[in-house]
Amino acid sequence: MSFTWDEAVAFALTLPGVAIGAGAKGSTSPQLRGQQLVSQGRAEGTYVLRATREEIAVLKETDPDTFWQTPQYEGWPTVLVNAAHADPERMRLLIARAWWDRATVAQRRAYGDRP
Repeated sequence: MSFTWDEAVAFALTLPGVAIGAGAKGSTSPQLRGQQLVSQGRAEGTYVLRATREEIAVLKETDPDTFWQTPQYEGWPTVLVNAAHADPERMRLLIARAWWDRATVAQRRAYGDRP
């Protein structure tokens, strides 16, 4: 089971209003209204997911092989993802939640309840 960076980007781009934009240090990532949903990790085979702090706590506790934080991410609404262990269905849900959390009220109404 895996969900690669390319698969994460491809899925994010299916969500309304998402486009590739410039990120930190010259990288590019899927963004909604200038806000990243996922971004490339520093280590090969990893990427960074935007999520709520509550979700991050659950992800790290229930699936530490896939989700973790280094000291630089502690306290921020981002979690590292090990693509080789990531469940595709779960990742699509989490990326959709990241989108919904950054969507406008009109986009949320058109989409429906938070995934």
